[in-house]
Amino acid sequence: MLEPQKTLDTYYLEARRDLLEVAALLDRYDRSVEKQGQKAEDESRLNSLLEAMSLLSGGDHPEANRTEQLLNHFAKVS
Repeated sequence: MLEPQKTLDTYYLEARRDLLEVAALLDRYDRSVEKQGQKAEDESRLNSLLEAMSLLSGGDHPEANRTEQLLNHFAKVS
């Protein structure tokens, strides 16, 4: 197991890239809604991503780790 600082240094850029990808998806969706003048018929996937981000942005997760929480969340949604 890596030391805390080494963990951040090692994985920060990869995680930042992934978050930028999610932000880009949300921006593309918003622009599409604006251009088309209507939302998707089924926004469950959008809502699922927003709920997942909420899970990640919560405080400490002493009972279950974030990965497990996301896997459980996406298993329910799929």
